[in-house]
Amino acid sequence: MRGGAEAASSKKRKESSKKGQKKTLQTPTPSTPSKHTPKEPPKDLSTAILTSSTTKNTLVVVEAPNAVGHTVVGLSEATMENLEIFEGDSVQLKGKRGKTTVATVVQEEHGGEGITLTTDAMKNAGVRPGETLTISPTSPQFGKAVLLLPFADTLPSPSSPSSPPLNLLEDYLSPYLLGKFRALSKGDTFTLDGPNGLIEFSVVEIDTPESDGADSCVVVDDTIIEYEGDPLERDLDDLEGAGYDQIGGASRHLAAVRELVELPLKHPELWSSLGINPPRGVLLTGPSGCGKTAMARAVAAETGAYFFVINGPEVISKRAGESETNLRRAFEDAEANAEAYNGAILFIDEIDSIAPKREKAGGEVEKRIVSQLLTLMDGLKATSRVVVIGATNRPGVIESALRRPGRFDRELDMGVPDEKGRKEILQIKTRDMRLCPSVDLDILARESHGFVGADVSQLCMEAALQCIREKMPSIDFDAGMVDKEILDSILVNSAHFDHALGVVHPSSLRENQVEVPDVKWEDVGGLEEVKRELHETVQYPVEHADKYLKFGMHPSKGVLFYGPPGCGKTLLAKAIANECGANFISIKGPELLTQWFGESEANVRELFDKARAASPCILMFDEIDSIAKTRGGGGGGSSEAGDRVINQILTEIDGVGARKNVFVIGATNRPDVLDPAVIRPGRLDQLIYIPLPDLKSRISIFKAALRKSPVEENVSIETLARSTEGYSGADITEICQSASKLAIREAILREEERLRKVEKGELGEDEGKEEDFTVTKRHFNFAMGKSRRSVSEKDLILFQEFGAKQKAGRGEAASSFKFDDAGEGGNSEGEGGGGEGEGGDDDLY
Repeated sequence: MRGGAEAASSKKRKESSKKGQKKTLQTPTPSTPSKHTPKEPPKDLSTAILTSSTTKNTLVVVEAPNAVGHTVVGLSEATMENLEIFEGDSVQLKGKRGKTTVATVVQEEHGGEGITLTTDAMKNAGVRPGETLTISPTSPQFGKAVLLLPFADTLPSPSSPSSPPLNLLEDYLSPYLLGKFRALSKGDTFTLDGPNGLIEFSVVEIDTPESDGADSCVVVDDTIIEYEGDPLERDLDDLEGAGYDQIGGASRHLAAVRELVELPLKHPELWSSLGINPPRGVLLTGPSGCGKTAMARAVAAETGAYFFVINGPEVISKRAGESETNLRRAFEDAEANAEAYNGAILFIDEIDSIAPKREKAGGEVEKRIVSQLLTLMDGLKATSRVVVIGATNRPGVIESALRRPGRFDRELDMGVPDEKGRKEILQIKTRDMRLCPSVDLDILARESHGFVGADVSQLCMEAALQCIREKMPSIDFDAGMVDKEILDSILVNSAHFDHALGVVHPSSLRENQVEVPDVKWEDVGGLEEVKRELHETVQYPVEHADKYLKFGMHPSKGVLFYGPPGCGKTLLAKAIANECGANFISIKGPELLTQWFGESEANVRELFDKARAASPCILMFDEIDSIAKTRGGGGGGSSEAGDRVINQILTEIDGVGARKNVFVIGATNRPDVLDPAVIRPGRLDQLIYIPLPDLKSRISIFKAALRKSPVEENVSIETLARSTEGYSGADITEICQSASKLAIREAILREEERLRKVEKGELGEDEGKEEDFTVTKRHFNFAMGKSRRSVSEKDLILFQEFGAKQKAGRGEAASSFKFDDAGEGGNSEGEGGGGEGEGGDDDLY
């Protein structure tokens, strides 16, 4: 009954709604969704510009597997029927950059939906694989004469004795053109193979029976092929090779730049129809090498806009007023050329050098330049079709008046690419490289933490260089050209990239000597429980990030190693960084402190910014007690500076900034002087005591220290370990080094004595040589006699008291808490029911 009543009332509402519509014409209002109806998430339109609409004659470019000539394009039978094009027809190809060429259609057997082009055809049409072009039928005339000239840099060296005589017509042009009915377009380039190797030609001039200087033609048997003339020098275009397909790992930034730059230049009517002015400027920020300049060049190349570059320092002149004049000329030049081209882009690189904050500018020249730049950007007319792009890696020092809407309307932080972005960049950089199938780009992307585009490019170059080094013995430097068989055998494999990864590091962290240490777990003797705890705390979040997401947990931010000196705190940090493949930055506490007010805090801030950029990254603060002592000690001066540094470190560890995979490790042998805020939960909350090694650990340390040394078989490691009770790991390592030094000294003295006897003629040249030098018991007896303990009983009591204080801070109720079997909260065994050691938790205090 209730359902029927609701249906009837719904029907009445509909009828009354219809009556109301008859009386008045109302604007429809969106219906209010029911509170039980799940609200649809808003559609992400940030990259909508990357998917524009296309027509049926817009096809996706596919690279031809076999080069059959630059004038032939392949289409499937279905595509040809759809476009009403037949095999043998001539078509015009127009790329996105406005370049056109002509070609002849052949039917492809694979039946794909794209258009198959050779490398030369793609170059002539100004497209690359995966991009789109427009195809349309055309009817070029038969050619009367064509002038084809080679590029000078592809001709064989005249000094090369092995090269045969050069005959361009007989060996190259005639076999390629005659009898093939090839279509040529003025400006086309194509590469031909012959007795003298590969030579690239360009179509310089075309004459047809109806007109001299035609744009295209079809070469027939009667066409005169002219080839005499000076070889061509390449016209180096600043934007040659630039394009959106050269930008990897920045799809959102690319979409934003295209919205703010390409749309106003190509379709200004979109903005005028809405009654608003288009954007005037975009500020690109990010670390050096992340692709700011490449982004600006790509937009200019794709839009066909006039591209004017201002390198910041070039504007400044010593003459009064000339700096402002240089800036004005640049803007006037851009506005003057905007009409002839498809708009103009004014790119100011390193804009921070000419537009610093006026209150901090060093002189009047900088202040005047900033004022001039503000005036010029305000003076850009809405119809001028000029967009200003600024690039800097120091946005904080730029004049704030420049960063308001109406000048630089948007700021885009390019940042450091993630793993997916690094793979995209690797695919672009290795596109033309000869790679072995063993090269896995996914693994390379995963292991290149913190790499920007420039670092990835350096990685590929280093791998290629290592590959060439292996072929050096086979290369004759005096020959004119490297043998073709050697060139064909050069392939870059995964071993070359492994070598490159060991050499190339993130450029943003080079001054901090970032490295992935070569210390492994087997180099750390003993400390098995500590190793397991570290593995779970540091390595799990890197290797099993999905599990943490599933449980809604953020990984721990830091750990504090404390214990006597020489027990392996730094060694452990290096080992865990190596095991999880993270970048490792070791910071000595006093390095951060400077004499200038505020600079120490800036050093801390910059350090954490770089670590976040190169994440996953481990920051190791050795001797953290030197910069994180208890605050409020008074005394002013250096004490206040230390307090500010601690405050900055605490803010960086758990501040409101972006959460990145940065793990902080602090190491100290004075935990009692640390500020309590440093070791509270959420900061360095994992306190791990690195104790003096027990017997089992001492045996492991002796084995680790001696594993590369030749030790006599009768030397008992266990006996040595039992005799070093109370020794630290560093003390044990010193014993091993002292014994080895003594063995080396004896070996050198014996060899010198043997050589003296050889000189006197008492021994032959090869007589008396001792090959098997070993470290013997006698050497260890001497080393043990010289050894001493570096950790006193008083020091051990200090660490025990600190550990007891941390235990006491847990509180009795929390320590003994336990759920009962019935599921009720509380203690199931009364007070103290938790029991010592129950629950399986390792007490590393």
